[in-house]
Amino acid sequence: MKRLLFNVCLLLGCLLSTMRLVAQPPPQHRVVTVIVSPDHMDWKYQSGQQATFTIQVLKNENLLKDVVVDYELGPEYFPSEKKENVVLKDGKLTLKSSMKEPGFLRCRVVAKVDGRNYEGLATVAYNETQIQPITQDPADFDSFWRNAIEEARKVALDSKMVLIPEKCTETQNVYHISFQNEKPGSRIYGILMTPKKSGTYPAILQVPGAGIRPYSGSNYGDEVISLEIGIHGVPVNMNQDIYDNLNDGPLSGYFFFNMNDRDAHYYKRVYLGCVRAVDFIYQLPEFNGETVGVTGGSQGGALSIVTAGLDSRIKFLAAFYPAMCDYAGYLNNRAEGWPHYFLHRKPAPNEVETLAYFDVVNFARRVQVPGWYCWGYNDVVCPPTSMYAAYNVIPGEKELELFLETGHWTFPEQHIAQRAFIEKILKK
Repeated sequence: MKRLLFNVCLLLGCLLSTMRLVAQPPPQHRVVTVIVSPDHMDWKYQSGQQATFTIQVLKNENLLKDVVVDYELGPEYFPSEKKENVVLKDGKLTLKSSMKEPGFLRCRVVAKVDGRNYEGLATVAYNETQIQPITQDPADFDSFWRNAIEEARKVALDSKMVLIPEKCTETQNVYHISFQNEKPGSRIYGILMTPKKSGTYPAILQVPGAGIRPYSGSNYGDEVISLEIGIHGVPVNMNQDIYDNLNDGPLSGYFFFNMNDRDAHYYKRVYLGCVRAVDFIYQLPEFNGETVGVTGGSQGGALSIVTAGLDSRIKFLAAFYPAMCDYAGYLNNRAEGWPHYFLHRKPAPNEVETLAYFDVVNFARRVQVPGWYCWGYNDVVCPPTSMYAAYNVIPGEKELELFLETGHWTFPEQHIAQRAFIEKILKK
């Protein structure tokens, strides 16, 4: 019966997670489809090896002849070859290129059909396991964060829990909760789910992707505590228009706030809030005092790595396409992760030095616990070069599950794999 209930929760959770984590929709069936096919099934190549891309444009599942396309070919965000208005006389086009350094080679094609543009792309890896971060590890990184956490913990949690009767089930209680963060009056809000059955249980912290929105909680089964938090210091159960106003108003571009001051940068409060969320879990009477994991996607994938790197009480993590990796990439002609701080601008004084204290690669260096990671090569929001820069320096046990053609979105199978990893850990 427990196994049956877990499977039901798994399916429901996959649907909820898909709606929560997807930052752009997966490809749908379209009238026109642009197919870009690498000549290696695993999309992987060795340094200097030539990659061949075959481009086809289909309409109503049939090859289109004499279609006009634009294309660009080269490393992510730094294409070395661009051409416009190329006619595919026989309906196909073959392009070839290679890379000498570890990284990712991307072929992006835009077909022009009936006055509309249709895009397709493929991104292949070159010695991806050899990619290393460009962002430097500050000498006082550990002491900076240790002192910040110590200062934050001088503030009482002042936990508040309000039962949400209409969301409770026969087996779970659901609460809207909040607790103080790094200073008096600064609060973190979230949705807590706890088992009704007496006993103590493991816990999962769900950290959010980018944006400002309400949350409804993440269900990981009847014998798991789950806490889904927001990061912006506002309740997570209000009407959507309030979050829209915040997004368009005072919190617009929050990730750019105070990039030149490590004590005032927006993410200092956020990272400390994730640690305080673990403090909150530890004071719950239903918690078993031992097993807590963290999971999320995009910004949430970044926060999962950050939390595991900062807090030794985290026992495992599961991260979809982590953002915020290797901020110095563009300054060295290499792709960096969202929010792409230096894509079209030069850094102002102290920005590069400040952001090193918040770069996911430097937290990844400190992750010692088992982790499951998942992404695809076609992600243009969190380029794979940036994600590998973090993944490759993780010293702890790690497992990477690739869904090659995905961009900044997920297939349901990815969430099933995530839940399977979490179930395996919790069984231990």
